[in-house]
Amino acid sequence: MKATLERIHRDALGALAAANTETDVEQLRVRFLGRKGELTTAVRGLRDILPADRPAIGALLNTIKQDVEHRVEQALAQLRAAARAQQVAAERVDVTVPGRSRICGHLHPITQTMEQIVDIFVALGFRVAEGPDIEDDYHNFTALNVPADHPARDMQDTLFVPDGLLLRTHTSPVQIRVMESQKPPLRIIAPGAAYRHDYDVTHSPMFHQVEGFMVDRHVTLGDLKGVLALAMRRIFGEQIPVRFRASFFPFTEPSAEMDIGCLLCRGRDPQCRICKGNGWLEILGAGMIDPNVFQAVGYDPDVVSGFAFGIGVERVTMLKHEINDIRLFFGGDMRFLRQF
Repeated sequence: MKATLERIHRDALGALAAANTETDVEQLRVRFLGRKGELTTAVRGLRDILPADRPAIGALLNTIKQDVEHRVEQALAQLRAAARAQQVAAERVDVTVPGRSRICGHLHPITQTMEQIVDIFVALGFRVAEGPDIEDDYHNFTALNVPADHPARDMQDTLFVPDGLLLRTHTSPVQIRVMESQKPPLRIIAPGAAYRHDYDVTHSPMFHQVEGFMVDRHVTLGDLKGVLALAMRRIFGEQIPVRFRASFFPFTEPSAEMDIGCLLCRGRDPQCRICKGNGWLEILGAGMIDPNVFQAVGYDPDVVSGFAFGIGVERVTMLKHEINDIRLFFGGDMRFLRQF
């Protein structure tokens, strides 16, 4: 019996030395200390030993069992500590290691230009107003003195939606909505998207516009010219030349288009690919608000006067950055967008 116990002890220590995982140690514990383990079976065999030998064999059995149990607990504790240390090492963040650089997003070039225009007019005392993208015929056309047979109402230009509504063709309806609900004096700009049935290198079905208007007593064409000339020089530089040309818009009278000097050749290159040699670039439309528009919103045109203008944001952005295709703004090409 003594020899058997000593063999079991050696086997247990040998198996324990070879155990590399908690699973190995647990299997060893079951093998030697479980209900059917070798040491447990040896305990049951004490009844077959002579009474005189039982105390010595029992003491040896207890010593071996306690030693194996102790070593098993030690092995489990060491393996668990090692596993925990390995987990901690794997999850540790070394704050001395340089961080990974991340690509930061930025505002779209159209948004950048729109915010610049808004900031310039806000500094001149204008307030920002907004209106719905889906408009009715009255606010988009009729109240702006656009007669029913005007070409702007043609299906090729206007995108109609059900129930007699349409996608606004300009941000000018905001002018009507503001004047319907507020009284002069007013200085308002209305930035936002507009929609027309048009698509080529200089036109997009969706584009952005900043509508602006000023209404008060004794507002003159001189005020219009002064405000817009100052704004264009803030956008394109103090040395940019500007001029006004007579034009026609249904909602203004008199009407004008504003040009700026060519940003590329400064009017010195007859072969310039931007201005085509004439030295000027059209930048916006403007004029004095037509009396019919004032009457539509309940203003007395004999008491108040005002001017209005519309700036194409894509147009300004294309001129500032010498971009020759409006479709680049909406194509999602990161090689293009990263330049801004």
